[in-house]
Amino acid sequence: MDLQQKIRSIPASPGVYLYKNAEGQVIYVGKAKSLRHRVSSYFHEGRVADAKTGTLVREAVDVDYIVVANNKEALALENHLIKQKKPRFNILLRDDKTYPYVKLTLGERFPRVYVTRRLLKDGSAYYGPYFPANLAYKIVDLIHRSFLVPSCKVDLSRFHPRPCLQFYIGRCLGPCVEGLTTPQIYQEAVRDVKLFLDGRQSELSKSLRERMARAAEAQEFERAAKYRDLISTVEQLQEKQRIAAAEGDDADVFGYHFENGMLAVNLFHMRGGRVLDRREFFWEDLPEFDISPDDETGTDHVGTGTLARPAEQGSAALFHPGEFFSSLLKQLYIGQPYVPRNIFLPVDFEDREMLEELLSERLAAEGGRPTRVHIAVPSRGEKRSLIDLAASNAKQLYDQRFRVMKPNARAIQEALQDALALPEPPRRIECFDI
Repeated sequence: MDLQQKIRSIPASPGVYLYKNAEGQVIYVGKAKSLRHRVSSYFHEGRVADAKTGTLVREAVDVDYIVVANNKEALALENHLIKQKKPRFNILLRDDKTYPYVKLTLGERFPRVYVTRRLLKDGSAYYGPYFPANLAYKIVDLIHRSFLVPSCKVDLSRFHPRPCLQFYIGRCLGPCVEGLTTPQIYQEAVRDVKLFLDGRQSELSKSLRERMARAAEAQEFERAAKYRDLISTVEQLQEKQRIAAAEGDDADVFGYHFENGMLAVNLFHMRGGRVLDRREFFWEDLPEFDISPDDETGTDHVGTGTLARPAEQGSAALFHPGEFFSSLLKQLYIGQPYVPRNIFLPVDFEDREMLEELLSERLAAEGGRPTRVHIAVPSRGEKRSLIDLAASNAKQLYDQRFRVMKPNARAIQEALQDALALPEPPRRIECFDI
């Protein structure tokens, strides 16, 4: 069955489609409300004339598809397949910056807590990400000092002859040595850590007060004093959180600058109303890879996101910001344990409301309580000013990356070509660490 025949047999159902080249490699993944309509649209005369789509159509020799129950399932599956297959015609998240999480190893006999940047499905509880990065280390240090749950690499599945230094300086209960603690005392400390990391400080304070009262009645005054100090620490943290909540919700703010087929994106991470960190992304040669068969706006956004007619922008008209941010947000947020309550963008996109619902449902399912994620495109006011500020930073990032660094890269290529007598400038240098 040739490609055209196969396309005619595709059902008019929601799902995900995968174009493949002659080598069987997946070169593009897309989603559709109607698979048959979307896939056949690539071969319409007007679309094939488009340089971007024409390149895809010329390379594609086969198409696979997966039918799903609804559009939200298609959204999630498309994101998963893009991350798995890394098709070259999709906009891919090219960024290796990861933020730290606090990991509580609930699956172990004596759970531990430490900072990690890798999320695994290993039965542990993960909390974060934390901005700035040193906040995660401060929280773990507080847990060591207050709850005495360690981060050590010692094998806790068996007992050892003597404890390490952390026990002697009062930062560990000593589960590695028989008799220093009991499983009941240790599990109580782990429950306190979990309440603390879950943000249930009121519940934790109530439990600590009850234990302090029992210890005082039993005349265990040293133990009661430890509970008193722990209550004070928890309540101070709770007060700081109230102040942060009063100042503003968590939000991620995006800005971008696109020019000459190159794109810089700036992302501000706002927590408690303050910008705590920023993240930057860069892409080159976007027009060749940006496939947008359903973009009906016919508009382009440059710099801070103002509208411009394609005829005035030349090659910039090939860039579709809405399609770009739709792809970027799916890869950034779907499947992540934490999503901010607000995401502010410079442009709208087709499946924004559907993505809002998907992220909200997943957060509510994981957190056990209703959580609404808002993806907004502010047009005025303070929120729009934040987007303009992010766009201004994106412009600075663009200049630094593509106006300052690129000429230096070309000079290095030419110098290497001359020094090594190469027939053409080198495009890649491979290094091996032995």
